[in-house]
Amino acid sequence: MEQGFTPGPVIGKHPDLDEPVGIERSVDFLGDVGCQTVVSHHHHRIEVVGGGAVDLALGRRQLDEWHVGIIGAMKPQSKSTKAIGKKVNKAWLHDHINDPYVKLAAREGYRARAAYKLKEIDETLHLIKPGHLVVDLGSTPGAWSQYARRRLSPAGAAAGDLNGSIIALDMLPMEPIEGVTFIQGDFREATVLAELEAAMAGRRADVVVSDMAPNLSGIASADAARVAYLVELAIEFARNHMKPEGTLVAKVFHGGSYSEVVQRFKAAFHSAKPLKPKASRDRSSETFLVGTGLL
Repeated sequence: MEQGFTPGPVIGKHPDLDEPVGIERSVDFLGDVGCQTVVSHHHHRIEVVGGGAVDLALGRRQLDEWHVGIIGAMKPQSKSTKAIGKKVNKAWLHDHINDPYVKLAAREGYRARAAYKLKEIDETLHLIKPGHLVVDLGSTPGAWSQYARRRLSPAGAAAGDLNGSIIALDMLPMEPIEGVTFIQGDFREATVLAELEAAMAGRRADVVVSDMAPNLSGIASADAARVAYLVELAIEFARNHMKPEGTLVAKVFHGGSYSEVVQRFKAAFHSAKPLKPKASRDRSSETFLVGTGLL
């Protein structure tokens, strides 16, 4: 990808920043010329934003007609289709920048609203505790690592003392977080895995969190297989690098593979339960599976 454009629009079942997406044709950023960018949360999720849209999301600018074209057309459009798409995009952007979790994340210094999904799961089940080793798979941009870092801080702070360890992994770069060890790469590769194991220094994780999600192809069977594969990777990682009594939190999506994925969790853990945090948008098909106690 070049800065400012992609080979095609970012698409998904819902044009929602909590959904996995794919790339098809051109994206028109309408009016953010010169400061457009394509930002990836990590190798499985893409957000399309312009510089003006970033300012909007952070509350520094007002919504105007220049920012209604964030998502481009998948096919050549008629005037009526473009008008409908313009209204949909404007409504989506308006909803996003007025999202209470987006505003809260900006106020509290989190890099993404996703922090509040893990926060609610953790506060419900009391997973992350002082002294724990937490491994964050698919960590970029780092919101989950930020939350874990605050949980392991004696004062709940974003900086300073830390009672525990956090190791974050992603195939894309991540801005540093104080106290968090970041490894860029694919943990399926021997060199990356060796770096991870060196960072773990002979310890096993108390909690593994996975926000990994696949790019969608639009082919139901293929997408279901991709979801199941990523969950299987997370389970296998937990089996090899987590304490027997530890917990795995993994993102999944309702769809053709959901029942299969749930069964895999039940086969791997003594306790397996689904949770849909309030911070996860109602229209999003995502949910989270929490498995505790390896079988």
